[in-house]
Amino acid sequence: MPAWAASLAVLAIAALAILVLRQRLRILDLGVRLELAAADLQRLQQSCARFAPANVVDRFLTDGAATGAERKEITALFADVVSYTALAERLPPAVLARVLNGYYQRMSDAITQHSGHVSTFVGDGILAYFGAFTPNPWQSDDAVRAALAMREALTSYNKELESEGLPPLAIGIGLHRGVVLAGLVGTRDRMEYACIGRTVNVAARVQALTRTEERDILLTAAVREKLDPTLRLEPRPPATVKGIAEPIETFAVP
Repeated sequence: MPAWAASLAVLAIAALAILVLRQRLRILDLGVRLELAAADLQRLQQSCARFAPANVVDRFLTDGAATGAERKEITALFADVVSYTALAERLPPAVLARVLNGYYQRMSDAITQHSGHVSTFVGDGILAYFGAFTPNPWQSDDAVRAALAMREALTSYNKELESEGLPPLAIGIGLHRGVVLAGLVGTRDRMEYACIGRTVNVAARVQALTRTEERDILLTAAVREKLDPTLRLEPRPPATVKGIAEPIETFAVP
């Protein structure tokens, strides 16, 4: 082979090697970018999961903010701290915040462990849904078991508070089952996943009844109808509540 031909062959091989190297560098750079993008997406999902269930976040990221609302039958749980105003006046702000955060965490854990989702904190109140995001034929059983777990968790938390010389907490829990409009609601700048309708209002009204009935957990007949029949309940006299025309029949959970 002539010297010039050999030189051309060497140059061709060198050029090909350079092209292969550049292609590999591009692939490597693309892989790094994909890994960074995946990490960013995971962080975004984790952050959003603090405000909405995982399946709602996935739908939001896939379909955008136009994710439609739909009617669903859910069990709503509303819990509230008894005599919160007196407690707030008694404790310094920093101590009150710490006590409430500990309370919120323990109650939220009890709800989550029984297939519920904490929707929002309303002052010292907690609103949670069962069966709002995935079909759950046992949603009412789960809600009652969550309420019982909340009672147990609060008993344990009160022992911690008392060991620090802090006053114990007492709560009232109301449960109701019915149809709501569930979906993303809000403005262009702020949206949240919520359940809207009479069901949530009734749960809040039943929670308020725990004060006059002197029971910490009350549920409606709509919840009772779907419960495990072996669960022991205590019937309470029908009561009239604000905003509801007919008296509500409730049952206490011993």
